[in-house]
Amino acid sequence: MEEFIFKMMKNWLKKSFGLGIRLAIACITLGILLGTLWANPVQAKLTDDTYDGNIFALYGGNGSIVPPRISLAQSLQLGRPAMVVFYVDDSADCKRFSPILNLAQGFYSKSLSLIAIPVDSLDLQKGSYAPTEEAYYYKGTVPQTVLISGEGKVSYDREGLFGFEELDSAIRGLLGLPDAPPELKFRKTDKAINEVNP
Repeated sequence: MEEFIFKMMKNWLKKSFGLGIRLAIACITLGILLGTLWANPVQAKLTDDTYDGNIFALYGGNGSIVPPRISLAQSLQLGRPAMVVFYVDDSADCKRFSPILNLAQGFYSKSLSLIAIPVDSLDLQKGSYAPTEEAYYYKGTVPQTVLISGEGKVSYDREGLFGFEELDSAIRGLLGLPDAPPELKFRKTDKAINEVNP
């Protein structure tokens, strides 16, 4: 009987030792994997020209800007003014401009169609475009902002990064609204406060 118990204990120790070795190897492998992930975190930055994902969700706080809910042709057909913005997700200027578009959408979405167009989606090989096509207004730089009246007349066309005050004034001009009173003026948005709140 003692011999039987001794054999059972020996077999149990062998199995436990093998299981312990496998468990130790699994723990070490998991530790190395987690250490690698913590050592190399995702490096999304507002100030570089790398692709981080949807810039409107990441930096503007509003992923609903894209895809556009309406095309320029549809907006013009309805006689509705439009703001067409050309962008790319891997541009630092477009990343910094996304919160400004978010503000514009918040204030003017009921009066104006906001149409954000990724330049990568444009067929730039096509020979000519109609004024109802977004690509008709693209000049080759991002970000580019174009304000178009409901009748199809361009009232504002600006390339590059600029503050909300300028955009607000241009939109108010397009919509026939008076300038914002001084108590409603916004802080200067063309200078970043920090990487999270431009």
